[in-house]
Amino acid sequence: MAFGTESIASVDKIVGPGNIFVATAKKQVFGQVDIDMVAGPSEIGIIADSSADYKQIAADLLSQAEHDKRARPILITNSLELAKAVDVEVNRQLKVLPREVIATASVNDKGFIAVVKEIDDMFTLMNAIAPEHLEVQVKNPTQYLNQIKNAGSVFLGKYASEPLGDYVAGPNHILPTGGTARFSSPLGVYDFVKRTSFIQYTKSALEKEAKAITTLARVEGLEGHARAIESRFGKFYD
Repeated sequence: MAFGTESIASVDKIVGPGNIFVATAKKQVFGQVDIDMVAGPSEIGIIADSSADYKQIAADLLSQAEHDKRARPILITNSLELAKAVDVEVNRQLKVLPREVIATASVNDKGFIAVVKEIDDMFTLMNAIAPEHLEVQVKNPTQYLNQIKNAGSVFLGKYASEPLGDYVAGPNHILPTGGTARFSSPLGVYDFVKRTSFIQYTKSALEKEAKAITTLARVEGLEGHARAIESRFGKFYD
């Protein structure tokens, strides 16, 4: 796709999900073509209060843990009781999960549960993590939208389980991972929009800026830049 063949033209941009082999290939051809992102293992971050169902939380964490041994399942809650219940339930559900080996490695090596005092603390910590998927399972989740700063895709309420986004919800599910949601966005239409700058000056407009341009150019040691501007006003060098 990046280089083409005798019968297939090369492309300008490659996008889409994939495993470590896909991500590595995309990284290697970046520069020859553009790509959407180099995505890492899947992540799910869940913010939950005492109103959440511990069995559903455990199931949602495992829905991502079963992807990859390096997947990150994270729960942040202000309820110690919920945290303990989820911990027990995750281990119970693991024993009957077909991808138990993969999910167990994910939970043990990459997963964690954090208990904080206040709801605001849950969002502060999760914003620092910047997860690929974020579930907000608290009372009236929409009232906390302004506290969500860094996340690839956000699922609000108990019925917005993360697999909903995987398959049918609608928003693009090619998402930033590894904390890159701090500065990047899900794949979208805007990723296929290319911008170009157009610049036009009159002689009098350029004359007003000429001194600033030539001064900066010479400070940088770029005499040719300065002379290109001065040539517009009849000054040439032998």
